[in-house]
Amino acid sequence: MFKIPKEEFAARVDKLKVLMREHEMQACLIYGDEYRKENLRYMGNYWPLFERGAVMVTLTGEPFVIAAPEGEMFCREMSAWPDVRLLPEFACVTVPDKIEYPQAHYTSLTEIRKGIQGKEPLRRLGIVGIDAMPEPLMKVIAHSFEGIEIVDANELLFKLRMTKTASEVACLQEAARIADEGYKLMIEQVKPGMTELELASLAYGECTKQGAENIPFCLLTSGKRVNTIIGRASGKVIEDGDMIMAAIAVQVEGYVATMNFPFVAGEMSKEQKEFIDILVEAEDAALSRIKAGANQSEVVRAVKAYFKEKNVTEYDLYPPLHGCGLAEAESPYPDENSEAIFVAGMTVNTDVSLFGHPHGSNRIEESLLVTETGYESMSKLVRHLSKTWKETATISVR
Repeated sequence: MFKIPKEEFAARVDKLKVLMREHEMQACLIYGDEYRKENLRYMGNYWPLFERGAVMVTLTGEPFVIAAPEGEMFCREMSAWPDVRLLPEFACVTVPDKIEYPQAHYTSLTEIRKGIQGKEPLRRLGIVGIDAMPEPLMKVIAHSFEGIEIVDANELLFKLRMTKTASEVACLQEAARIADEGYKLMIEQVKPGMTELELASLAYGECTKQGAENIPFCLLTSGKRVNTIIGRASGKVIEDGDMIMAAIAVQVEGYVATMNFPFVAGEMSKEQKEFIDILVEAEDAALSRIKAGANQSEVVRAVKAYFKEKNVTEYDLYPPLHGCGLAEAESPYPDENSEAIFVAGMTVNTDVSLFGHPHGSNRIEESLLVTETGYESMSKLVRHLSKTWKETATISVR
């Protein structure tokens, strides 16, 4: 079973407290909901359903979790912290109605403020997730903490999440293993006449069977639909010779690994082979620049230089690398001018892509661990497909 141990959550809180002291914050509220779960999961291991949630961290004492009534027991089941408090403002995110919960034992933000007043006066409250928080909730917080400076503390969590521990990497590796199994089944069983939805269902079913906590997405388009860049599977019937663009993201204990490698239903044309060649070689150029101490911008420049050499720059729409972890795409997300350096323990995704090309649109994407000497791919399947492609110009999972 892949888990982030309790002591690791405690270590995260200790690191956050150091940053809070540096920024003169006496308390920090980490907000999240069903859709923007990453920071809340990182600090409290809570991922709400339908509702909102938060973790309150103060300079003294243990954190506590804020939840809503319907999800209280679910929160207690997941949470890394035993102290769970309920707020009416955190109830169902999708309706404006006030929902009655007669058995709920509510607190209030005013009571929370009183409770976190320690030996040191509360002068500054940091909020992580302020960009995802609805305005009405922000107004309630501002009123309840009137006279207290409220500041955006997002950067503190981005800094903490940038490099990964062994247990975080293990979760990502398991997510990648599961994604491989789902993707393998799609390559094996794709055939003209099936719909995109039928093909995607193979991956969803296999990944669930293999133990995925969640499948954040399975992008799947075929034929001319690959030009949409991203797109959900539809009822479109896959035809002979259709290129398939399928990207699958698998989540394990909150951590998301993604993979994508181009394949074709039925017979592949010479032009499609030449297109896939470009993507494979461009990803090789990217991989050769990844190691601790190297400048992240060099990856971007190497891919762009190769695309320019092949006269496909006009189909290159975004940078070929981004971070991965509790989000499918997270920092770092370098461009040609980035000054950031790779650090051992970072986890990143290649995302080498061309869209709108006359012979197809697609990407190669795999999750990687940055090491002192280079990288370790988390996807054995992408490495296998890349190797066999260079040797035989075929897409084979065997």
